[in-house]
Amino acid sequence: MAIQETSSQGYDFVIVGGGSAGCVLANRLSTDPAVNVCLIEAGGKGDDWLVKLPLAAVVMLPGYGRLNNWAFHSVPQPGLMGRRSYQPRGRALGGCSAINAMLYVRGAASDYENWRDMGAAGWDWHGVLPYFKRAENNARGGDDLHGEDGPLQVTDQISPRPINQHFRDACAQFQLPQRSDFNDGQIDGFGPAQSTIHHSGPLRGQRCSAAAAYVHPVMGRPNLTVLTKTRATRVLFEGDRAVGVEVAKGRQRLRINADREVILSGGAFNSPQLIQLSGVGRPEDLAPHDIAVQHALPGVGHNLHDHIDIGLGCWSKNASVLGLSPGGIVETTRAIGQFLSRREGILTSPYAESLAHFKTRPDLETPDIQLTFVPTMAENHARGGVWGDGYLVHACLLRPRSRGSLTLNSADPLAAPRIDPGYLNDAQDLHDLIKGARQAREIMMSPPLSEFCRQERWTSDDMSQEDWEHFIRSRADTLYHPVSTCRMGASDDPDAVIDPSLRVRGLRGLRVVDASVMPQIPSGNTNAPTIMIAERASDLIRREHGISDPDMLPQAA
Repeated sequence: MAIQETSSQGYDFVIVGGGSAGCVLANRLSTDPAVNVCLIEAGGKGDDWLVKLPLAAVVMLPGYGRLNNWAFHSVPQPGLMGRRSYQPRGRALGGCSAINAMLYVRGAASDYENWRDMGAAGWDWHGVLPYFKRAENNARGGDDLHGEDGPLQVTDQISPRPINQHFRDACAQFQLPQRSDFNDGQIDGFGPAQSTIHHSGPLRGQRCSAAAAYVHPVMGRPNLTVLTKTRATRVLFEGDRAVGVEVAKGRQRLRINADREVILSGGAFNSPQLIQLSGVGRPEDLAPHDIAVQHALPGVGHNLHDHIDIGLGCWSKNASVLGLSPGGIVETTRAIGQFLSRREGILTSPYAESLAHFKTRPDLETPDIQLTFVPTMAENHARGGVWGDGYLVHACLLRPRSRGSLTLNSADPLAAPRIDPGYLNDAQDLHDLIKGARQAREIMMSPPLSEFCRQERWTSDDMSQEDWEHFIRSRADTLYHPVSTCRMGASDDPDAVIDPSLRVRGLRGLRVVDASVMPQIPSGNTNAPTIMIAERASDLIRREHGISDPDMLPQAA
Protein backbone atom coordinates (compact mmCIF):
# COMPACT_ATOMS: atom_id res chain seq x y z
CA MET A 1 0.00 0.00 0.00
CA ALA A 2 1.39 3.42 -0.94
CA ILE A 3 2.49 5.83 1.77
CA GLN A 4 0.27 8.90 2.10
CA GLU A 5 1.46 12.16 3.63
CA THR A 6 -0.70 13.66 6.36
CA SER A 7 0.27 17.14 5.16
CA SER A 8 2.91 18.85 3.08
CA GLN A 9 3.91 20.99 6.06
CA GLY A 10 4.38 18.31 8.69
CA TYR A 11 5.17 19.12 12.29
CA ASP A 12 8.11 20.60 14.11
CA PHE A 13 8.35 17.62 16.45
CA VAL A 14 6.96 14.13 16.03
CA ILE A 15 6.90 12.14 19.28
CA VAL A 16 6.51 8.37 18.91
CA GLY A 17 4.98 6.85 22.03
CA GLY A 18 2.43 8.42 24.33
CA GLY A 19 3.77 6.85 27.52
CA SER A 20 5.09 8.63 30.57
CA ALA A 21 7.91 10.41 28.71
CA GLY A 22 5.94 11.13 25.54
CA CYS A 23 3.12 12.77 27.49
CA VAL A 24 5.55 15.10 29.25
CA LEU A 25 7.21 16.09 25.98
CA ALA A 26 3.91 16.67 24.19
CA ASN A 27 2.85 19.09 26.90
CA ARG A 28 6.14 20.93 27.39
CA LEU A 29 7.06 21.32 23.71
CA SER A 30 3.60 22.58 22.76
CA THR A 31 3.56 25.38 25.35
CA ASP A 32 4.87 27.67 22.60
CA PRO A 33 1.89 28.15 20.22
CA ALA A 34 4.29 28.63 17.30
CA VAL A 35 5.61 25.07 17.68
CA ASN A 36 3.57 22.26 16.13
CA VAL A 37 3.77 18.89 17.88
CA CYS A 38 2.39 15.49 16.89
CA LEU A 39 2.13 12.72 19.51
CA ILE A 40 1.66 9.18 18.17
CA GLU A 41 0.28 6.44 20.42
CA ALA A 42 -0.48 2.83 19.42
CA GLY A 43 -3.13 2.42 22.12
CA GLY A 44 -6.21 4.34 23.11
CA LYS A 45 -6.84 7.56 25.01
CA GLY A 46 -6.14 6.11 28.47
CA ASP A 47 -9.16 7.84 29.99
CA ASP A 48 -11.45 4.88 30.74
CA TRP A 49 -12.45 3.78 34.24
CA LEU A 50 -10.05 0.85 34.22
CA VAL A 51 -7.28 3.45 34.14
CA LYS A 52 -8.90 5.96 36.46
CA LEU A 53 -9.74 3.56 39.30
CA PRO A 54 -6.53 2.55 41.12
CA LEU A 55 -7.77 -0.90 42.19
CA ALA A 56 -8.70 -1.72 38.58
CA ALA A 57 -5.02 -2.22 37.76
CA VAL A 58 -5.65 -5.87 38.63
CA VAL A 59 -7.92 -6.08 35.57
CA MET A 60 -5.36 -4.59 33.15
CA LEU A 61 -2.14 -6.09 34.49
CA PRO A 62 -2.81 -9.75 33.57
CA GLY A 63 -3.06 -8.86 29.88
CA TYR A 64 -6.22 -10.80 29.09
CA GLY A 65 -7.83 -9.04 26.16
CA ARG A 66 -4.73 -6.80 26.09
CA LEU A 67 -6.67 -4.09 27.90
CA ASN A 68 -4.34 -1.07 27.68
CA ASN A 69 -1.48 -3.58 27.71
CA TRP A 70 0.98 -4.97 25.15
CA ALA A 71 1.19 -8.17 27.24
CA PHE A 72 4.61 -9.22 25.92
CA HIS A 73 6.54 -12.36 26.88
CA SER A 74 10.26 -12.98 27.01
CA VAL A 75 12.11 -15.83 25.41
CA PRO A 76 12.63 -18.81 27.78
CA GLN A 77 14.94 -17.81 30.62
CA PRO A 78 17.57 -20.39 31.66
CA GLY A 79 17.93 -18.65 35.03
CA LEU A 80 14.19 -19.12 35.65
CA MET A 81 14.14 -22.85 34.81
CA GLY A 82 13.20 -22.16 31.21
CA ARG A 83 10.12 -20.10 32.03
CA ARG A 84 9.00 -17.30 29.71
CA SER A 85 8.67 -14.12 31.72
CA TYR A 86 5.43 -12.20 31.30
CA GLN A 87 6.24 -8.59 30.39
CA PRO A 88 3.24 -6.24 30.66
CA ARG A 89 3.69 -2.78 29.11
CA GLY A 90 1.18 0.04 28.93
CA ARG A 91 -0.62 0.51 25.64
CA ALA A 92 -2.58 3.75 25.96
CA LEU A 93 -1.87 7.40 26.51
CA GLY A 94 0.06 7.37 29.77
CA GLY A 95 1.87 4.14 28.88
CA CYS A 96 2.89 2.12 31.92
CA SER A 97 1.67 4.91 34.20
CA ALA A 98 -1.83 3.90 33.06
CA ILE A 99 -1.53 0.32 34.33
CA ASN A 100 1.17 0.33 37.03
CA ALA A 101 0.96 0.24 40.83
CA MET A 102 1.41 4.04 40.91
CA LEU A 103 4.39 4.06 43.29
CA TYR A 104 6.30 7.35 43.24
CA VAL A 105 9.91 6.45 44.02
CA ARG A 106 12.91 8.41 42.70
CA GLY A 107 15.68 6.08 43.85
CA ALA A 108 18.84 7.02 45.72
CA ALA A 109 20.86 10.16 45.05
CA SER A 110 23.89 7.94 44.44
CA ASP A 111 22.10 6.35 41.45
CA TYR A 112 22.37 9.61 39.58
CA GLU A 113 25.94 10.22 40.67
CA ASN A 114 26.64 6.84 39.07
CA TRP A 115 24.90 8.00 35.88
CA ARG A 116 27.26 10.97 35.74
CA ASP A 117 30.28 8.74 36.35
CA MET A 118 29.13 6.48 33.50
CA GLY A 119 29.30 9.40 31.07
CA ALA A 120 25.86 11.01 31.48
CA ALA A 121 27.14 14.52 32.19
CA GLY A 122 24.52 16.74 33.82
CA TRP A 123 22.42 13.83 35.08
CA ASP A 124 23.76 13.76 38.65
CA TRP A 125 21.45 14.27 41.64
CA HIS A 126 21.97 18.04 41.60
CA GLY A 127 21.13 18.11 37.89
CA VAL A 128 17.97 15.99 38.05
CA LEU A 129 16.41 17.17 41.33
CA PRO A 130 14.91 20.37 39.83
CA TYR A 131 13.09 18.28 37.25
CA PHE A 132 11.69 15.87 39.80
CA LYS A 133 10.40 18.93 41.62
CA ARG A 134 8.98 20.59 38.50
CA ALA A 135 6.88 17.52 37.72
CA GLU A 136 5.46 17.21 41.23
CA ASN A 137 2.29 18.42 42.85
CA ASN A 138 2.93 16.79 46.21
CA ALA A 139 0.12 16.65 48.75
CA ARG A 140 2.67 17.37 51.50
CA GLY A 141 3.56 20.70 49.89
CA GLY A 142 6.73 22.03 48.36
CA ASP A 143 10.19 22.45 49.88
CA ASP A 144 13.83 22.10 48.86
CA LEU A 145 13.19 18.52 47.73
CA HIS A 146 9.59 18.50 46.52
CA GLY A 147 7.35 20.49 44.21
CA GLU A 148 3.76 21.58 44.68
CA ASP A 149 2.94 23.27 41.37
CA GLY A 150 3.64 20.47 38.87
CA PRO A 151 1.11 18.48 36.84
CA LEU A 152 1.80 15.09 38.47
CA GLN A 153 -0.18 14.62 41.66
CA VAL A 154 1.71 12.68 44.33
CA THR A 155 0.04 11.70 47.58
CA ASP A 156 0.23 9.52 50.65
CA GLN A 157 -2.06 6.49 50.69
CA ILE A 158 -5.65 7.70 50.91
CA SER A 159 -7.08 4.62 52.66
CA PRO A 160 -4.26 2.19 53.53
CA ARG A 161 -5.09 -1.16 55.10
CA PRO A 162 -4.40 -1.13 58.88
CA ILE A 163 -2.16 -4.20 58.48
CA ASN A 164 0.45 -1.90 56.89
CA GLN A 165 1.42 -0.62 60.32
CA HIS A 166 2.04 -4.19 61.46
CA PHE A 167 4.42 -4.68 58.53
CA ARG A 168 6.29 -1.52 59.49
CA ASP A 169 6.45 -2.52 63.14
CA ALA A 170 7.90 -5.88 62.09
CA CYS A 171 10.56 -4.05 60.05
CA ALA A 172 11.47 -2.07 63.16
CA GLN A 173 12.33 -5.33 64.93
CA PHE A 174 15.31 -5.63 62.58
CA GLN A 175 16.74 -2.20 63.42
CA LEU A 176 15.67 -0.72 60.09
CA PRO A 177 15.14 3.02 60.43
CA GLN A 178 11.69 4.50 60.01
CA ARG A 179 11.46 6.79 56.98
CA SER A 180 8.70 9.20 56.10
CA ASP A 181 10.15 10.16 52.71
CA PHE A 182 11.76 7.77 50.22
CA ASN A 183 12.35 10.60 47.73
CA ASP A 184 14.89 12.82 49.47
CA GLY A 185 17.88 10.95 48.03
CA GLN A 186 18.11 8.41 50.86
CA ILE A 187 16.13 5.16 50.79
CA ASP A 188 17.33 3.17 53.82
CA GLY A 189 14.51 2.03 56.08
CA PHE A 190 10.75 1.44 56.03
CA GLY A 191 7.64 3.54 55.76
CA PRO A 192 4.51 4.35 53.74
CA ALA A 193 4.77 4.67 49.97
CA GLN A 194 3.62 7.73 48.07
CA SER A 195 1.59 7.22 44.91
CA THR A 196 0.61 9.07 41.75
CA ILE A 197 -3.05 9.45 42.70
CA HIS A 198 -5.08 12.66 42.57
CA HIS A 199 -5.23 14.13 46.05
CA SER A 200 -7.39 17.17 45.38
CA GLY A 201 -10.13 18.46 43.12
CA PRO A 202 -12.90 16.54 41.38
CA LEU A 203 -10.53 13.73 40.37
CA ARG A 204 -9.47 12.95 43.95
CA GLY A 205 -8.87 9.23 44.45
CA GLN A 206 -8.29 8.54 40.75
CA ARG A 207 -5.01 7.44 39.18
CA CYS A 208 -2.91 10.35 38.01
CA SER A 209 -1.27 8.84 34.95
CA ALA A 210 1.16 10.87 32.87
CA ALA A 211 -1.67 11.36 30.37
CA ALA A 212 -4.05 12.64 33.06
CA ALA A 213 -1.32 14.97 34.32
CA TYR A 214 0.19 16.24 31.08
CA VAL A 215 -1.93 15.49 27.99
CA HIS A 216 -5.63 15.24 28.77
CA PRO A 217 -5.77 18.82 30.15
CA VAL A 218 -4.17 20.28 26.97
CA MET A 219 -5.83 18.20 24.23
CA GLY A 220 -7.48 21.39 22.97
CA ARG A 221 -4.22 23.13 22.04
CA PRO A 222 -4.43 23.88 18.29
CA ASN A 223 -0.69 23.19 17.88
CA LEU A 224 -0.87 19.71 19.47
CA THR A 225 -2.08 16.75 17.39
CA VAL A 226 -2.61 13.50 19.28
CA LEU A 227 -2.99 10.37 17.15
CA THR A 228 -4.19 7.30 19.07
CA LYS A 229 -4.47 3.74 17.77
CA THR A 230 -1.65 4.64 15.39
CA ARG A 231 1.42 2.42 15.16
CA ALA A 232 4.80 3.78 14.07
CA THR A 233 6.44 1.27 11.72
CA ARG A 234 9.77 2.94 10.89
CA VAL A 235 11.72 6.17 11.07
CA LEU A 236 12.25 7.85 7.71
CA PHE A 237 15.67 9.24 6.83
CA GLU A 238 17.17 11.53 4.23
CA GLY A 239 20.85 10.71 4.43
CA ASP A 240 21.78 10.77 8.09
CA ARG A 241 18.84 12.93 9.12
CA ALA A 242 15.50 11.67 10.48
CA VAL A 243 12.72 13.50 8.64
CA GLY A 244 9.60 11.71 9.77
CA VAL A 245 7.96 8.41 10.55
CA GLU A 246 5.83 5.92 8.70
CA VAL A 247 2.76 4.83 10.64
CA ALA A 248 -0.03 2.29 10.32
CA LYS A 249 -3.48 3.58 11.16
CA GLY A 250 -6.15 1.04 10.37
CA ARG A 251 -5.45 -0.18 6.85
CA GLN A 252 -3.61 3.00 5.88
CA ARG A 253 0.11 3.64 5.80
CA LEU A 254 0.82 7.31 6.41
CA ARG A 255 3.93 9.45 6.38
CA ILE A 256 4.21 12.04 9.13
CA ASN A 257 6.91 14.63 8.54
CA ALA A 258 9.13 16.14 11.24
CA ASP A 259 10.75 19.45 10.33
CA ARG A 260 12.92 19.59 13.46
CA GLU A 261 13.08 16.23 15.25
CA VAL A 262 11.68 12.75 15.59
CA ILE A 263 11.62 11.82 19.28
CA LEU A 264 11.21 8.18 20.26
CA SER A 265 9.45 7.59 23.58
CA GLY A 266 8.22 4.05 23.17
CA GLY A 267 10.01 2.67 26.22
CA ALA A 268 12.78 0.14 26.72
CA PHE A 269 11.15 -2.37 24.33
CA ASN A 270 9.41 -0.38 21.62
CA SER A 271 12.02 2.35 21.06
CA PRO A 272 14.93 0.02 20.23
CA GLN A 273 12.57 -2.17 18.19
CA LEU A 274 11.59 0.80 16.03
CA ILE A 275 15.20 1.92 15.70
CA GLN A 276 16.24 -1.53 14.50
CA LEU A 277 13.30 -1.76 12.10
CA SER A 278 14.60 1.52 10.65
CA GLY A 279 18.03 0.04 9.94
CA VAL A 280 19.93 1.37 12.95
CA GLY A 281 21.75 -1.05 15.26
CA ARG A 282 24.16 -3.96 15.16
CA PRO A 283 24.48 -5.24 11.58
CA GLU A 284 24.45 -8.81 12.89
CA ASP A 285 21.09 -8.12 14.59
CA LEU A 286 19.57 -6.72 11.39
CA ALA A 287 20.98 -9.15 8.83
CA PRO A 288 18.76 -12.17 9.76
CA HIS A 289 15.73 -10.03 8.91
CA ASP A 290 17.10 -8.61 5.63
CA ILE A 291 17.02 -5.07 6.99
CA ALA A 292 19.49 -2.77 5.25
CA VAL A 293 21.86 -0.99 7.62
CA GLN A 294 21.12 2.74 7.69
CA HIS A 295 23.60 3.36 10.51
CA ALA A 296 25.64 0.85 12.51
CA LEU A 297 25.23 1.44 16.22
CA PRO A 298 26.22 -1.56 18.38
CA GLY A 299 24.48 -0.62 21.62
CA VAL A 300 20.92 -0.54 20.28
CA GLY A 301 18.82 -3.11 22.12
CA HIS A 302 21.64 -4.30 24.35
CA ASN A 303 22.39 -3.74 28.05
CA LEU A 304 18.76 -4.60 28.87
CA HIS A 305 18.25 -5.12 32.58
CA ASP A 306 15.34 -5.14 34.95
CA HIS A 307 14.42 -5.51 38.60
CA ILE A 308 13.80 -9.17 39.38
CA ASP A 309 11.36 -9.80 42.20
CA ILE A 310 10.12 -12.66 44.38
CA GLY A 311 6.87 -12.66 46.34
CA LEU A 312 6.43 -14.38 49.71
CA GLY A 313 2.96 -14.80 51.13
CA CYS A 314 0.80 -15.70 54.11
CA TRP A 315 -2.82 -16.63 54.32
CA SER A 316 -4.47 -14.24 56.74
CA LYS A 317 -6.49 -15.02 59.85
CA ASN A 318 -8.97 -12.25 59.04
CA ALA A 319 -10.37 -10.29 56.13
CA SER A 320 -8.62 -6.99 56.90
CA VAL A 321 -6.80 -7.33 53.56
CA LEU A 322 -7.91 -7.06 49.92
CA GLY A 323 -9.03 -10.67 49.69
CA LEU A 324 -11.01 -12.63 47.15
CA SER A 325 -13.29 -14.11 49.79
CA PRO A 326 -16.90 -13.67 50.93
CA GLY A 327 -15.85 -10.96 53.38
CA GLY A 328 -13.56 -9.31 50.87
CA ILE A 329 -16.24 -9.24 48.18
CA VAL A 330 -18.74 -7.66 50.58
CA GLU A 331 -16.18 -5.02 51.61
CA THR A 332 -15.28 -4.23 48.01
CA THR A 333 -18.97 -3.84 47.12
CA ARG A 334 -19.47 -1.44 50.01
CA ALA A 335 -16.39 0.47 48.96
CA ILE A 336 -18.05 1.53 45.70
CA GLY A 337 -20.36 3.87 47.59
CA GLN A 338 -17.47 5.09 49.71
CA PHE A 339 -15.48 5.94 46.59
CA LEU A 340 -18.35 7.67 44.83
CA SER A 341 -19.31 9.77 47.86
CA ARG A 342 -15.94 10.64 49.42
CA ARG A 343 -13.30 9.35 46.96
CA GLU A 344 -11.84 7.15 49.70
CA GLY A 345 -11.74 3.46 50.58
CA ILE A 346 -10.07 0.38 49.19
CA LEU A 347 -10.85 1.24 45.57
CA THR A 348 -8.16 3.93 45.86
CA SER A 349 -5.53 1.37 46.87
CA PRO A 350 -2.51 1.01 44.56
CA TYR A 351 -1.96 -2.47 46.10
CA ALA A 352 1.65 -1.60 46.98
CA GLU A 353 1.11 0.31 50.20
CA SER A 354 4.37 0.17 52.20
CA LEU A 355 8.08 -0.07 51.36
CA ALA A 356 11.29 -1.09 53.08
CA HIS A 357 14.89 -1.03 51.87
CA PHE A 358 17.93 -2.76 53.35
CA LYS A 359 21.43 -3.98 52.48
CA THR A 360 22.36 -7.63 52.10
CA ARG A 361 25.98 -6.72 52.88
CA PRO A 362 27.27 -4.04 55.28
CA ASP A 363 29.86 -2.77 52.78
CA LEU A 364 27.20 -1.57 50.33
CA GLU A 365 26.74 2.19 49.96
CA THR A 366 22.96 1.98 49.55
CA PRO A 367 20.33 -0.75 50.01
CA ASP A 368 20.20 -3.43 47.32
CA ILE A 369 16.82 -4.92 48.33
CA GLN A 370 13.40 -3.28 48.22
CA LEU A 371 10.47 -4.86 50.06
CA THR A 372 6.96 -4.01 48.94
CA PHE A 373 4.06 -4.89 51.21
CA VAL A 374 0.90 -5.83 49.30
CA PRO A 375 -2.20 -6.51 51.43
CA THR A 376 -3.68 -9.07 49.08
CA MET A 377 -2.86 -12.56 47.84
CA ALA A 378 -1.98 -12.94 44.17
CA GLU A 379 0.39 -14.86 41.94
CA ASN A 380 1.60 -14.90 38.35
CA HIS A 381 0.92 -11.17 37.86
CA ALA A 382 -2.71 -11.59 38.98
CA ARG A 383 -3.26 -13.86 35.97
CA GLY A 384 -5.20 -16.40 37.98
CA GLY A 385 -7.77 -15.88 40.70
CA VAL A 386 -6.60 -16.79 44.20
CA TRP A 387 -9.46 -17.50 46.57
CA GLY A 388 -8.84 -16.46 50.15
CA ASP A 389 -7.48 -13.66 52.33
CA GLY A 390 -3.77 -13.12 52.41
CA TYR A 391 -0.89 -10.71 51.97
CA LEU A 392 2.47 -10.58 50.20
CA VAL A 393 5.94 -9.30 50.97
CA HIS A 394 7.82 -8.82 47.71
CA ALA A 395 11.62 -8.75 47.69
CA CYS A 396 13.21 -6.99 44.72
CA LEU A 397 16.90 -6.93 43.75
CA LEU A 398 17.56 -3.23 43.15
CA ARG A 399 20.90 -3.33 41.31
CA PRO A 400 21.06 -6.53 39.24
CA ARG A 401 24.26 -7.45 37.41
CA SER A 402 22.54 -9.63 34.81
CA ARG A 403 22.14 -8.19 31.32
CA GLY A 404 20.03 -9.16 28.33
CA SER A 405 18.92 -7.79 25.00
CA LEU A 406 15.98 -6.52 22.95
CA THR A 407 16.15 -7.57 19.31
CA LEU A 408 13.76 -8.36 16.47
CA ASN A 409 11.70 -11.47 16.03
CA SER A 410 10.74 -10.37 12.56
CA ALA A 411 11.02 -7.54 10.04
CA ASP A 412 7.24 -7.19 10.43
CA PRO A 413 6.82 -3.88 12.33
CA LEU A 414 3.61 -5.14 13.91
CA ALA A 415 5.26 -8.23 15.41
CA ALA A 416 6.33 -8.32 19.05
CA PRO A 417 10.07 -7.84 19.72
CA ARG A 418 12.37 -10.57 21.00
CA ILE A 419 12.80 -9.87 24.72
CA ASP A 420 15.62 -11.58 26.59
CA PRO A 421 16.15 -9.97 30.03
CA GLY A 422 18.82 -12.52 30.99
CA TYR A 423 17.42 -12.92 34.49
CA LEU A 424 19.89 -14.46 36.96
CA ASN A 425 22.55 -15.03 34.33
CA ASP A 426 24.98 -13.52 36.85
CA ALA A 427 25.34 -15.88 39.82
CA GLN A 428 25.70 -12.99 42.27
CA ASP A 429 22.12 -11.91 41.53
CA LEU A 430 20.76 -15.25 42.69
CA HIS A 431 22.92 -15.15 45.82
CA ASP A 432 21.78 -11.63 46.73
CA LEU A 433 18.11 -12.26 45.98
CA ILE A 434 18.12 -15.36 48.20
CA LYS A 435 19.59 -13.29 51.04
CA GLY A 436 16.94 -10.63 50.48
CA ALA A 437 14.13 -13.17 50.36
CA ARG A 438 15.34 -14.84 53.55
CA GLN A 439 15.24 -11.55 55.42
CA ALA A 440 11.86 -10.73 53.89
CA ARG A 441 10.56 -13.98 55.33
CA GLU A 442 12.03 -13.18 58.74
CA ILE A 443 10.18 -9.87 58.72
CA MET A 444 6.97 -11.52 57.49
CA MET A 445 7.14 -14.09 60.28
CA SER A 446 7.99 -11.60 63.05
CA PRO A 447 5.47 -9.95 65.38
CA PRO A 448 3.30 -8.08 65.07
CA LEU A 449 2.85 -9.01 61.39
CA SER A 450 3.10 -12.73 62.14
CA GLU A 451 0.00 -12.45 64.31
CA PHE A 452 -2.04 -12.20 61.11
CA CYS A 453 -0.45 -15.27 59.53
CA ARG A 454 -2.61 -18.38 59.46
CA GLN A 455 -0.21 -20.28 57.19
CA GLU A 456 2.71 -19.52 54.90
CA ARG A 457 1.92 -20.12 51.26
CA TRP A 458 5.27 -21.05 49.68
CA THR A 459 8.02 -20.90 52.32
CA SER A 460 8.83 -22.59 55.61
CA ASP A 461 11.33 -22.74 58.48
CA ASP A 462 13.18 -25.79 57.22
CA MET A 463 14.17 -24.56 53.73
CA SER A 464 17.78 -25.31 52.74
CA GLN A 465 19.91 -23.13 50.47
CA GLU A 466 18.98 -25.49 47.61
CA ASP A 467 15.29 -25.08 48.48
CA TRP A 468 15.65 -21.31 48.35
CA GLU A 469 17.43 -21.49 45.02
CA HIS A 470 14.64 -23.64 43.58
CA PHE A 471 12.01 -21.31 45.02
CA ILE A 472 13.64 -18.26 43.41
CA ARG A 473 14.25 -19.88 40.04
CA SER A 474 10.74 -21.32 39.86
CA ARG A 475 8.82 -18.21 40.98
CA ALA A 476 10.86 -14.99 40.60
CA ASP A 477 9.94 -12.63 37.79
CA THR A 478 9.98 -9.03 36.58
CA LEU A 479 8.96 -6.03 38.65
CA TYR A 480 8.18 -4.29 35.33
CA HIS A 481 11.22 -1.98 35.18
CA PRO A 482 13.16 -2.71 31.95
CA VAL A 483 15.77 -0.07 31.12
CA SER A 484 18.96 0.82 29.24
CA THR A 485 18.37 -0.57 25.74
CA CYS A 486 19.31 2.84 24.26
CA ARG A 487 21.53 3.98 27.07
CA MET A 488 23.26 7.33 27.15
CA GLY A 489 26.98 7.77 27.59
CA ALA A 490 30.06 9.77 26.73
CA SER A 491 31.35 10.29 23.18
CA ASP A 492 34.18 7.79 23.71
CA ASP A 493 31.81 5.02 24.88
CA PRO A 494 31.35 2.72 21.86
CA ASP A 495 28.21 1.09 23.26
CA ALA A 496 26.37 4.30 24.14
CA VAL A 497 23.40 4.81 21.82
CA ILE A 498 22.74 8.43 22.70
CA ASP A 499 24.71 11.36 24.09
CA PRO A 500 23.84 13.17 27.36
CA SER A 501 21.46 15.41 25.38
CA LEU A 502 19.64 12.20 24.33
CA ARG A 503 20.52 12.58 20.64
CA VAL A 504 21.18 9.35 18.74
CA ARG A 505 24.89 9.16 17.99
CA GLY A 506 25.88 9.59 14.35
CA LEU A 507 22.42 10.73 13.22
CA ARG A 508 20.68 14.07 13.09
CA GLY A 509 17.13 14.93 14.05
CA LEU A 510 16.59 11.76 16.11
CA ARG A 511 16.38 11.63 19.86
CA VAL A 512 15.30 9.01 22.41
CA VAL A 513 13.54 10.05 25.62
CA ASP A 514 12.29 7.25 27.87
CA ALA A 515 13.53 4.60 30.32
CA SER A 516 15.70 3.04 27.62
CA VAL A 517 18.22 5.89 27.97
CA MET A 518 19.06 5.19 31.62
CA PRO A 519 22.73 4.19 31.96
CA GLN A 520 21.81 1.96 34.89
CA ILE A 521 18.61 1.05 36.67
CA PRO A 522 17.74 3.26 39.67
CA SER A 523 17.33 1.83 43.17
CA GLY A 524 13.57 1.99 43.01
CA ASN A 525 10.56 2.12 40.73
CA THR A 526 11.22 3.66 37.34
CA ASN A 527 8.15 5.77 36.54
CA ALA A 528 9.17 8.89 38.47
CA PRO A 529 12.70 8.85 36.94
CA THR A 530 11.22 8.43 33.45
CA ILE A 531 9.02 11.49 33.92
CA MET A 532 12.05 13.40 35.24
CA ILE A 533 14.06 12.41 32.15
CA ALA A 534 11.37 13.83 29.89
CA GLU A 535 11.10 17.03 31.92
CA ARG A 536 14.83 17.62 31.58
CA ALA A 537 14.80 16.57 27.92
CA SER A 538 12.14 19.17 27.15
CA ASP A 539 14.46 21.91 28.37
CA LEU A 540 17.41 20.48 26.43
CA ILE A 541 15.31 20.39 23.25
CA ARG A 542 13.85 23.86 23.68
CA ARG A 543 17.22 25.38 24.38
CA GLU A 544 18.78 23.67 21.35
CA HIS A 545 16.02 24.94 19.06
CA GLY A 546 15.69 28.39 20.60
CA ILE A 547 12.19 27.77 21.95
CA SER A 548 11.60 29.99 24.95
CA ASP A 549 9.47 29.03 27.90
CA PRO A 550 9.04 30.84 31.23
CA ASP A 551 9.31 27.56 33.14
CA MET A 552 12.61 26.47 31.58
CA LEU A 553 15.14 25.70 34.31
CA PRO A 554 18.74 26.90 34.22
CA GLN A 555 20.13 23.48 35.19
CA ALA A 556 19.64 22.12 31.67
CA ALA A 557 22.90 23.45 30.30
